[in-house]
Amino acid sequence: MKKPIKAVVFDLDGTFLDTAPDFVYVLNKLREEEGLPPLDSTAIRNTVSHGARALVTLGFQLAEDDEGFEPLRLRLLDLYAEHLAVSSAPFDGIADLLTFLQDNQLAWGIATNKPELYTTPLLAALKLTPDCVICPDHVEQSKPHPESMYLAAELLKCQANEIIYVGDHARDIECGRQAGCPTIAAAYGYISHDDNIDDWQADHRVEHAREIIPIVKGYL
Repeated sequence: MKKPIKAVVFDLDGTFLDTAPDFVYVLNKLREEEGLPPLDSTAIRNTVSHGARALVTLGFQLAEDDEGFEPLRLRLLDLYAEHLAVSSAPFDGIADLLTFLQDNQLAWGIATNKPELYTTPLLAALKLTPDCVICPDHVEQSKPHPESMYLAAELLKCQANEIIYVGDHARDIECGRQAGCPTIAAAYGYISHDDNIDDWQADHRVEHAREIIPIVKGYL
């Protein structure tokens, strides 16, 4: 029997917010500074969930220990900080989902591997006020370790298995599964071409954020 849930927690980039347009801009801006032509936006979108290092590798075909990698990574982060939330927005269907959660007195939160330095101003710029925000700064072990969801449960005053966790990466689902949370794989997110979402063994899979509402209803 399913345990009634008290909250829904989301990964940030690629699950709750479509931040890829900002990363497309800043990576191609950095390539322009280095005298290179722009990359196709699809390749960048599919890499966003892997972080700044992966974007530098994609943009410049460099390994992390290659000379020149770290200055490019730092410059990418500077550009991102300067253009934070210029084009980012919640995915289609998220606004209706938040209204549904509020109407049903369910809390919602964010658990992300994005540093607080970028997460807090991004949410503020978009006038979003989650009931909890978990960043790597707040835990000793980031996702896929379940510590983020244990902390979310503590802050939301519930048990981890009373939280649905939604994410677009295998580490999100592993984090939720290890914590005992029901999990939803967001197939509309930033999925690498070589990823097989079904291998993540999430409890549910959605192709659009609007499909999350009926799943949540099933846990009430």
